Amino acid sequence: MQQIEIFDIPSPCKSICLVNNRGYCKGCYRSRDERFLWNSLTNAQKKKVLSLCQQRYKRYLLKKQQAEGATNTTKQHGFDF
Repeated sequence: MQQIEIFDIPSPCKSICLVNNRGYCKGCYRSRDERFLWNSLTNAQKKKVLSLCQQRYKRYLLKKQQAEGATNTTKQHGFDF
């Protein structure tokens, strides 16, 4: 038996509306099509989009941490030799 959705899933928009070099919004991590078609998607499709956005955000954080780690290893942290 399938559960009935009573409430519509709200848009994840954070009003940051900037696009990165891969075409994803820097605020909500949706693609152009995902943003433009949001209101016509079913709740199941919206949940899938939200899941994809979470994955994109986690990849962004991982790359950011790796970049920070790379710059931290090149610094001497106050030790002058």
